[in-house]
Amino acid sequence: MMYPNWLSQRAYLNGNRMALSFEDQQWTFAELNGIALEYAGKLAAAGVTKNSRVAFLSKSHPEFVMLMYACMHAGCEMVMLNERLSKVELAYQLDDSKADLVLVDDALKDKIDSPLEMLFSELQKIEGIAFTPEAEWNPERTISIMYTSGTTGSPKGVRQTAENHFSSSVSSALNIGIAPDDVWLCTVPLFHISGFSILMRSLVYGMGVRLHPKFDAEQCAYELQSGLVTHMSVVGVTLERILSTLKELDLEVSPRFKVMLAGGGPIPPNYIHRAGSYGMSVLQTYGMTETSSQTTTLQPDDADRKVGSSGKPLFLYQVRIEGSQNPGDIGEIHIRGPQVTPGYIGKFAGREVQQDGWLHTGDMGYLDDEGFLYVVDRRSDLIVSGGENIYPAEIEKVLLEHPSVREAGVCGTQHDQWGEVPVAFVVLQDDVEKQELVEFCQTRLASYKVPKWIRKVDSLPRNASNKLLRRELKTWD
Repeated sequence: MMYPNWLSQRAYLNGNRMALSFEDQQWTFAELNGIALEYAGKLAAAGVTKNSRVAFLSKSHPEFVMLMYACMHAGCEMVMLNERLSKVELAYQLDDSKADLVLVDDALKDKIDSPLEMLFSELQKIEGIAFTPEAEWNPERTISIMYTSGTTGSPKGVRQTAENHFSSSVSSALNIGIAPDDVWLCTVPLFHISGFSILMRSLVYGMGVRLHPKFDAEQCAYELQSGLVTHMSVVGVTLERILSTLKELDLEVSPRFKVMLAGGGPIPPNYIHRAGSYGMSVLQTYGMTETSSQTTTLQPDDADRKVGSSGKPLFLYQVRIEGSQNPGDIGEIHIRGPQVTPGYIGKFAGREVQQDGWLHTGDMGYLDDEGFLYVVDRRSDLIVSGGENIYPAEIEKVLLEHPSVREAGVCGTQHDQWGEVPVAFVVLQDDVEKQELVEFCQTRLASYKVPKWIRKVDSLPRNASNKLLRRELKTWD
């Protein structure tokens, strides 16, 4: 089975429908398709051919979207580079990916030093040649390559195919539903799977995207009030900032807004309850770069009674817990389905992705007696103290229940007697004594889980997707 060219097909089916808006500009699917075809001609004139590997380093703005769509027309593979990386980190990924061309946003020209570099402005000046895109796409075709955040070692270049993205989009639609007037508010990075998957849903669903260059809590609050957007992707810290801003500005959320998909780690239950007071449904999800976005999502009907769960697998997927004998047994999460990457590139190209047909995620979790997944933590973040396993997210969740704590991060530090003990870093919204926080934890956690010390900080280390980087916290103790 072949897929129709998603760009051409969507322009044919819903050409006059709004596809992308940014600030006070907007484009229909037909307009985006036409611009992408023009850029594809320029790429062809620059030597890009089918299966060429083109790397991108860009901020989130419309031209980035148009150039990515041009690459999809051209049939090349896109390597998505993180703009927040250092020159050394970017050089590693360029070398590992063996990119044929590096397209660079003019605003980021100082981040790259490569003979393969071409600025967006330079591409614009090229005289394009006649270009006819393929009418059909092979499902096994690699569309995007994204590097993992490197939480467990050297970043790995993850291949994501047309089948991966299509199955992710369709499975998500079967879970939350779609409507012709849906518009997804995108404030997450386009180079990350959370942002890129929104663009893929846009093409598959015929859904509009309201793009912001970066996350801004106040702008998001006004967007939610406006009634122009229906969906949004968040992580815990961005959700909390939106909720605090809605309260500070005394804003209401439009009844047209439908769903927030929340990923990047467990969402504190009190965040979900606070969102509910504004009429917002927050659905915990679980996914990773290797699964092209979501694998499980909590359905709206289960949101109240399964707070803290990441839900059940989407329709096409399966999840199991390694070594689990009974509901509630914690083990490594394994995943199977058409959303799982076929493999890595570069340094890790020979590494087996699936074992016995399952992706071993490195994440720890459990299934309850109804089959709902609860993600506990990364295996690499596990703290072993006196033979007891301690999951940092469990302690962070408790700290976030304290009204004075805005953000919390927990990691393990070496201890002569216990091997490791948990320590905590907190960002406060109201001043509070550290001892009060310790006593708060003591009433809610086993003694060995209570942080041995708590440090107040101005901010926590996060990656471009706002995920907490616990490995960096370990260098702070």
